[in-house]
Amino acid sequence: MKQKLIGKSFLWLFLAFPLWAFSQGTVSGNITDSSYGGPLAGVDVVVKGTSRGAISDFDGNYSISVDSFPATLVFSSLGYETRELTVEGPTTLNVSLGESATGLDEVIVTGLGTSIKRSNLANAVATVSNDQLVGTTAQTTLDGALYGKLTGVNITSSSGAPGGGFALRLRGISSINGNNQPLYIVDGVYVNNAEIPSGLRFASGANRGNEENSSNRIADLDPNDIQNIEVLKGASAAAIYGTRANAGVVIITTKRGSLGKTEIKFSQDTGFNTIINKLGLRPWTAQSVEDAFGAAEVTLYNQAIASGGLIDYEDEIYGETGLITDTRLSASGGDEKTKFYVGASYRDEEGIIKNTGFDRFSLRANIDHTISNTFSFSASSNYVRSSSSRSFTGNENEGGLSYGYTLAFTRPWINLFPDDTGTYPDNPNYSGNPIFVRDLARNEDRNNRFIQGIKLTTNILNTGDDAVKL
Repeated sequence: MKQKLIGKSFLWLFLAFPLWAFSQGTVSGNITDSSYGGPLAGVDVVVKGTSRGAISDFDGNYSISVDSFPATLVFSSLGYETRELTVEGPTTLNVSLGESATGLDEVIVTGLGTSIKRSNLANAVATVSNDQLVGTTAQTTLDGALYGKLTGVNITSSSGAPGGGFALRLRGISSINGNNQPLYIVDGVYVNNAEIPSGLRFASGANRGNEENSSNRIADLDPNDIQNIEVLKGASAAAIYGTRANAGVVIITTKRGSLGKTEIKFSQDTGFNTIINKLGLRPWTAQSVEDAFGAAEVTLYNQAIASGGLIDYEDEIYGETGLITDTRLSASGGDEKTKFYVGASYRDEEGIIKNTGFDRFSLRANIDHTISNTFSFSASSNYVRSSSSRSFTGNENEGGLSYGYTLAFTRPWINLFPDDTGTYPDNPNYSGNPIFVRDLARNEDRNNRFIQGIKLTTNILNTGDDAVKL
């Protein structure tokens, strides 16, 4: 009897072994990009619900052992949609993955040569995408485009003139005498954001550093060329970029080409620039003029009323309607070896003060080229020509050249317009002639700037699980 039981046990074991062996097996195949059909390397392949996984090689091939069927395989890679496929047994399974931008927001490039998840990042980070940066209306400058889009960041305008500068502070006042602006990194290259004051003190008597309210040089960058912006506000940002980052870091990534057909984009915006709410004329009467300035001024007041009325000098200075045009053209594309992005833009903005304005021409070319399996090359080139005419506004001065100072002392019954010979009369109130300043005084700057970044990457070690890059 005992021998029969042992015999039956061996029989059942013999019959069950093929079933157990059949429940194990290997699934292999090739993973490609759905947009162009090329192989995808470094794709994670995991048996769902287990810790068993594999990674596709340089040619997109993978092979993974499965303990039991049916099983669900999960295919995932940064920048691509995650796919889950069920297999009933050992088979060859070829998979194509489509690109997805949603997963890119979860990873931050820290500057230490690593990319980590946002949830694990020690620095305080704010992110602005291109859609948020540009919006539906073209922005004049990059620092101005950031206004209102970064939580906990103080952005103040130093001038209302076209192309005027902005002060951006991430961590408050970090230096008494030094620069409190953050460090700007564009495509891995440090970009000087120095504000160079060169005011003509002999013209207005203004403090040299406050006369012009000159633009920050980060205004040279075209907001439409920006892909995204990462802002590091934490103190540990200085550990990455050194003492220059004690006021924070702004990491700017510009647009680059992608695999596929060449895509050409053209757009143009047109608008108008005008003052929203003027203060208007004070309701002067002969009696109020006499009470304020004496009987001698009443005669001048009556002459002005008889000649056509009082002159609204605020409207004469700030009453212009400026035309704004912004034209952009870009092309991007590439293949497996070379990808490119080329963009050109021209912005012309007239101010609300006569003879003021800002114009900028920008040309950018970004190229990524794979030399071999070991070496790849990237280049970012940007040429900018900008000029601005700001006139004299908001100056700290005692000479009367600034409009804000002059208008407060200019009486509307005094005619300050030039005569038939082109001679401008003096302002009897010793505060300068604002019409003369508007028509003839110039406060301009012109810049030609070339920003170049070159990167050569070599994969010394690449086993699929680890990679070292220089």
